[in-house]
Amino acid sequence: MTIRLLPGQICPAGPRLSFLDGLDLALARTHEFCGPARRTLALIVAGRTQGPVIWIMPDWARDRLHGAGVVELLDPGRLILVSPRRAEDLLWSMEEGLRAGCAPLVVCELPDIPGLTPVRRLHLAAETGQREQGGAPLGLLLIAGNGGAPGIESRWHMAQIAGGWRLELRRARTQPPMAWNIQRRDGKFMKTPASDMAFPA
Repeated sequence: MTIRLLPGQICPAGPRLSFLDGLDLALARTHEFCGPARRTLALIVAGRTQGPVIWIMPDWARDRLHGAGVVELLDPGRLILVSPRRAEDLLWSMEEGLRAGCAPLVVCELPDIPGLTPVRRLHLAAETGQREQGGAPLGLLLIAGNGGAPGIESRWHMAQIAGGWRLELRRARTQPPMAWNIQRRDGKFMKTPASDMAFPA
């Protein structure tokens, strides 16, 4: 469901996580990261949080996180890796992680696009974790290709380009689509507006 604001209406401010040179994500909500560099983007976000990070991926997934590969962005000791054997347990695990509110970030790698009802349940679970535990857990769905999960708070696409990455905000409840070129210099990520704003439908 898309919420359209009336002219002059202001979206209620809630807790947010700044993750990349002024870009931020609403907490106690679930967002979608898609594209070839979706894991890199999730690791950048994870590096801006404090405490444990629950990272869920299918037991049958070939590509897996490796400590040496993530250490520049995130302390591997903060990762709690969960690998369900059944596809239906992926979103269940994410929902339980958000509801528990014991980790500021719960990431779930999905082989397929989820339906609207499971995404709504993730939002409700995150809100419960915030209300009952006092924190504001953030949920990230990692989906291949162009993504397309309904009901998410925002959709971000990231892919490698020459000298860095291209990051696109493709969907957000209160923001228009935008794009940036991202480079890493001296361990810091820098962004500049991208000239090409054409996104796939």
